[in-house]
Amino acid sequence: MPPSKLDEEYVQNSFHTYLKSSLTQAKVEKLIEDQVLASAEADLMISGPALCLYFAALRCTTNPPSVPLPRATKSAPPLELSADNCPPAFLGFLAVWAAAVPQIQCLIPQDQHDLARIICGLQPIAVPPNPECAGIAADLRAVAIEISQRRTFQDRYASDLQAALDAGSSSSGLKVKTSFVPPPVYSDQFAAESSGYGSKKFPSSPSSVRSAFPPSTPFPTILTQDTPEIDFIRETLYSALAAVLEQITISQAHKPHPLARLFKYDPPRAHFAAVSLAILEVATTQGIILPDQNAIMCVSARELGGHKLTPDACPEPLRPFMMELIAVGRDAQVMQNEDNEATIKAIERGDEDIPEPRFERVQAIIIDGVRVGGGTADNGCRMRKRSVEGRAVAFANRVNALGLSISRIKAFREREKEVFDVLGPRP
Repeated sequence: MPPSKLDEEYVQNSFHTYLKSSLTQAKVEKLIEDQVLASAEADLMISGPALCLYFAALRCTTNPPSVPLPRATKSAPPLELSADNCPPAFLGFLAVWAAAVPQIQCLIPQDQHDLARIICGLQPIAVPPNPECAGIAADLRAVAIEISQRRTFQDRYASDLQAALDAGSSSSGLKVKTSFVPPPVYSDQFAAESSGYGSKKFPSSPSSVRSAFPPSTPFPTILTQDTPEIDFIRETLYSALAAVLEQITISQAHKPHPLARLFKYDPPRAHFAAVSLAILEVATTQGIILPDQNAIMCVSARELGGHKLTPDACPEPLRPFMMELIAVGRDAQVMQNEDNEATIKAIERGDEDIPEPRFERVQAIIIDGVRVGGGTADNGCRMRKRSVEGRAVAFANRVNALGLSISRIKAFREREKEVFDVLGPRP
């Protein structure tokens, strides 16, 4: 008789217990500063869970790897999370973590510390750095991204951050509060009681999501004469988001789009994936990202050829976001060119196996996570190819991180729910 599966809520509670201690340890080791914990920067939603996985790997003493869980009561027997008793929702996470455990434990102490620094977005100390660290960090951050997209995680992360902030602080001193606020809810399940999302009538025809807008408006626009520069970026991304969501409705009559399934079973994750795919749409649509000019040719309702926007024209707090968007566009275009060249060379050589384009792997990782092809803890392998550096995973992480950061920008957050109200497919 197979062992019974652990309760999903129990595993979640255990993870948040370890997450609090991991954030506190990272604070003590100066991997994360107090001001970062308090500001709740978007990347902290990724680096926090990834550090939890990293510290758990260092402490692991079993083979195959498993995680000792806190006892629910003092009299309860000790339990370990393993492939045998892991809830199905977490099997993929456990499989990727278990594969990383021996890699992490084989690193010398200096490289292990560098791995933690890379997870937190810090430069490694070793010169030259161990290239394996980048690949391991990419895998752990990829799992962390999936965890951070779960609503149950978002609702509890503020208390995890606050616990780390309070650790070691003087009771008589000024208490620092974290500013983390969960992203808006994008799920019909919560619409009636918490957000009002889904209260509008939606176009039922799969012919085009853009039919919800007047014929004179080819994309949803909310620009005004005195629009700040950041709104040009917002409109450009919303236009790309409309294109991504339109692909879902068009495909319903033929082969279902992978995102359609995600919107049905996991709307919050589908929302994040759609935003990330919209970023890729902006990055690779000819004439939008202009790397040689360090600019973006943004959608504009008033300028026929678009509005050229540079980082210098943006408010100071938004310049890092703008520069990363341009950098992602540049690297995505290079990636597509390399994919095309590799395919042409393989055909010229008469190769039977054409290499999978790295850009397609990036898209698949964004939608399906790190278990592309359905790998689980049962077979102990991940069904995807990757280099030692995990370049496809690392790039997907960059795009996902940029997508998560959008929800932290007020100009995007204020109207994001409205856009999904009109454009989003129904589960």
